[in-house]
Amino acid sequence: MHIIDTHCDALLKLQLAKRGRFFQQEPLHFTDSEVLDTNFKRLQAGGVKVQFFAIFLYPDVPSEEKWQHALEQVDLFYTEVLGKNPAMKHIKKWEDIDRLKDDEIGAVLTLEGADAFGNDLMKLRQLYRLGVLSIGLTWNNANLCADGAGEPRGGGLTLLGKEVVQLNNEHRVFTDVSHLSVKGFWEVMELADYPMASHSNARALRDHPRNLDDEQAKAMFAKNGLIDVVFCLDFIKEDTSRVEISDLIKHIDHFCGLGGVKQIGIGSDFDGIVSHIHDLENASKFQNLINELQKHYSEDEVAGFAYRNFLEHRPGLRQGAMDDGGQFERKSEVGIWQKRG
Repeated sequence: MHIIDTHCDALLKLQLAKRGRFFQQEPLHFTDSEVLDTNFKRLQAGGVKVQFFAIFLYPDVPSEEKWQHALEQVDLFYTEVLGKNPAMKHIKKWEDIDRLKDDEIGAVLTLEGADAFGNDLMKLRQLYRLGVLSIGLTWNNANLCADGAGEPRGGGLTLLGKEVVQLNNEHRVFTDVSHLSVKGFWEVMELADYPMASHSNARALRDHPRNLDDEQAKAMFAKNGLIDVVFCLDFIKEDTSRVEISDLIKHIDHFCGLGGVKQIGIGSDFDGIVSHIHDLENASKFQNLINELQKHYSEDEVAGFAYRNFLEHRPGLRQGAMDDGGQFERKSEVGIWQKRG
């Protein structure tokens, strides 16, 4: 079964390796490096049809270097992810997903934290032009747009942050709430046409600032937003000595109980996590999750979690379906999609 994964940090790993800051070896190769949870071979093996790639900057990057660091990751996306793997196809607009061929994998650029552009909206517009289709205003820290989940003061959006949300709406770009403060989350709910939690779990099951409480989850579902469950062990359960796929499924169960069965997806956070769920250690193991989900849910519901819910809630495309061959056909002028054959 196809997978759409809305969050990974492979670009950061590629950049750190290139700069010699993290891995004591030659630059990584996206095609098959064992260091990458989401290398091309593993995406193929796991049935991933669309992979989101985050641009992420550590908070300690000096302000005057942040834009350069972001552009380095964009360049690695173009040269290493796309340039050396012809089957990886850049998704520059949401309709591009529908044109993927059987052997192709879509690649989506996202931004995790507005630090990259500071208060320069010209830089933000350039990111839109480069193909960024989802923007999270913050990581855990505060910046010029908003407070993150780890900022003690718990402030909301600044005027700049609100303007960014409005620009996301105009460009059919997701506003990602996964790292926002609680106050920032509720202000995004008031403004965003396309909210998404790209990698968050249920706070009722694991009381962690990065997870969403029940009222937040219900608000997301009411706003037609997506919540994509994350594989970070600390967001799943308190005892992380061994975490099973069944522990992750409890979070899906909880969100389903809140009315979100049609709005749950997957945001692995591969390459951004250092410890892994048992039998879900990298992208090649995605079908283990599918197999476990099929023990508890109908085939249609599992397909929803895996890819269809995302397709039906893409900005500007409210209904859709992908077949296992990755081919699509427009059924009518109202945006409904059906399988070929």
